[in-house]
Amino acid sequence: MGQILLRTPNSSIFQMRRPRLEEAGGDLRILRLLPEDCPTMQWLMKFRVLWGIHKSCHGFLPAPRHLRCQFLSGAEAPRWNDHDTPEEFNFASGVLDYWTQMEKEGKRGPNPALWWVNDQGDEVKWSFREMTDLTRRAANVFTQTGGLRQGDHLALILPRVPEWWLVTVGCIRTGIVFTPGTTLMKAKDILYRLQVSKAKGIITTDTLAPEVDSVASECPALKIKFLVSDHSREGWLDFRSLIKSASSDHTCVKSKTMDPMAIFFTSGTSGLPKMAKHNQGLALRSSFPSCRKLLQLKTSDVFWCLSDPGWILAVLASMFEAWTAGSTVFIHHLPRFDPNVIVQTLSKYPITQCLAAPSVFRMILQQDFTSLRFPTLEHTCAGGEALLPEEQEQWRRQTGVLLYQVYGQSETGITCGILRGMKIKPGSMGKAIPPFDVQIIDDKGDVLPPNTEGNIGIRIKPTKPIGLFMCYQDDPVKTAETECGDFYNTGDRATMDAEGYIWFLGRSDDVINASGYRIGPAEVESALAEHPAVAESAVVSSPDPIRGEVVKAFVVLTPQFLSRDRDQLTKELQEHVKSVTAPYKYPRKVEFVPELPKTITGKIKRNELRKKEFGQL
Repeated sequence: MGQILLRTPNSSIFQMRRPRLEEAGGDLRILRLLPEDCPTMQWLMKFRVLWGIHKSCHGFLPAPRHLRCQFLSGAEAPRWNDHDTPEEFNFASGVLDYWTQMEKEGKRGPNPALWWVNDQGDEVKWSFREMTDLTRRAANVFTQTGGLRQGDHLALILPRVPEWWLVTVGCIRTGIVFTPGTTLMKAKDILYRLQVSKAKGIITTDTLAPEVDSVASECPALKIKFLVSDHSREGWLDFRSLIKSASSDHTCVKSKTMDPMAIFFTSGTSGLPKMAKHNQGLALRSSFPSCRKLLQLKTSDVFWCLSDPGWILAVLASMFEAWTAGSTVFIHHLPRFDPNVIVQTLSKYPITQCLAAPSVFRMILQQDFTSLRFPTLEHTCAGGEALLPEEQEQWRRQTGVLLYQVYGQSETGITCGILRGMKIKPGSMGKAIPPFDVQIIDDKGDVLPPNTEGNIGIRIKPTKPIGLFMCYQDDPVKTAETECGDFYNTGDRATMDAEGYIWFLGRSDDVINASGYRIGPAEVESALAEHPAVAESAVVSSPDPIRGEVVKAFVVLTPQFLSRDRDQLTKELQEHVKSVTAPYKYPRKVEFVPELPKTITGKIKRNELRKKEFGQL
């Protein structure tokens, strides 16, 4: 039977039975039927079937290249030479539409391109043909209804719902620069991002719409607001209704490989998050033969990445990597990380590969499951933070599946990793993935000998590799500070052995990495400073058995709060931080101190506090 996609209170879109398979484009299960007098059904009966329902940057100068696209025989993805840079590239037309053509020609199997589920049993399955149709509709919504144009910025703040994929690809089709953000943000976080990005549009859910409305008057660039919801809201455009009525006739922009595509906010040691700006080359890297060796995905694979859609890893793994290989992107709505739900999902669905933060695997291993043997799981990968050797071994012993590591940043994408089938050295995050030339360097940019601690550097001279960020938007000073001789300095410390394996040691700055969430101490200190009890504070990372690191705040109290109960005050400060900034940033540990250690110039010695936390003092 064919399928029609419908909206329900429990899921954004779901399926129902309909005759004429050739119209619906898929052979999928019946999930729910609607009465014929339902308005949604009336619309569908009428239209038969929905096919699935700047400022310049001062960065590094790229070397000119010429296009040499190499198509492989059969149902294989188009790929480029590792050291080739085509003049033009667009992921939507060059990859997504390629697989659509393969489906039309019967050269790809029946697996869907996107498979979404939630805890209520609702499912969405879209083929590549349906993804092409729907993302063209999304592109028309943004340009024809929203008035957005190539180069405009769109703030994208959505949970794991199917519309997230329509928005991202729709933006790529039009050349609109999308700026993802986590749904855990509060009004203050949203205000900052809208102001500094000069976003002309935003798309979010009814949960965050009130937060946006509370700050919209302070965002003069913001012109259009799209809502993904089953309910209407004054001042917002209904994205789902617009998708239904939009035309699927759209011509993809001929974007240059060096044209901007996305901006990811990344925390730093001081101040507020920076905007790491990426061009279309970030998506192109997934077509390089060397990059495809990492996961070695096939069209028959069902790939699940558990990353929050606000982070770069979700864009890379849940879209570029999987769809370049013609694989199925699997998504669970997963409002919160629940090890029981994750284990049940791996047991129930035919997932072959899984990528998540080490803390996810850690949480699963710490539960008392009777069995962790999954019928179809072949490959697992961890990224976003350090993975302990004993955790790798425990996962292999209990699941029978090896746990590999990858490494990267918002500025770089996936930089290093243990390629599938490559020898695993426990605790190592693997080797550099070409075309990145990764070395351990000193503060002058000189390459250090094996087994010497230094900074992880990526060679950018004489040629900047494809996939590295363009610049920190509107911040040439911060961009220039990342250059170190012939290298981009990641700010991460590591060692490299004689075989090229890299061992991560930690940040050279103060960024806190808690369960894969990168948190700048200044953001938390700023939130704490708004509470009348806080005279001053210093925020550092602190070891945690599950999350690896958590946020800890050392707080100096104002005189009027010195006599307050400390346990009660700790809870009050934690709730305060949750209320004014993204909840994941709140200090899980609070220590009250009479004063903070400082330099003679008055700068807080965070490194001294951090070393004390990790037992180095």
